[in-house]
Amino acid sequence: MNSRMQPLAAKVVLVLALIAGLAKPANAEAAISPQRQQELLYLLQQDCGSCHGLTLKGGLGSPLLPINLVDKSDAALVEVIMQGLPGTPMPPWRFLLKEKEAVWLVRALKAGQTMQVGEQKVSP
Repeated sequence: MNSRMQPLAAKVVLVLALIAGLAKPANAEAAISPQRQQELLYLLQQDCGSCHGLTLKGGLGSPLLPINLVDKSDAALVEVIMQGLPGTPMPPWRFLLKEKEAVWLVRALKAGQTMQVGEQKVSP
């Protein structure tokens, strides 16, 4: 492959990887029961909210509103959830979450999904 084709090939590979990555969350969502989705939303508000604010507008941790996440890739956010951020208070959640659940949480955050606890609805 000549040197002019290499950047194009790299872009094609990147686009294919992105397309494949976009297909993952839909599969992940289908595999998570509605009950577990509610548990994840509760975890998001209570556990994540303890640092990121109960309304996810920020606190010790940065805001987690859709507007704040729009320029961040799903893969990068999943990595932060699963591995934490060394040198910061952000802990790894891999001991409690499966990767597909972290993918689901990222999609919920980016969509600004409303949480339901019992009959009470709480919007992030």
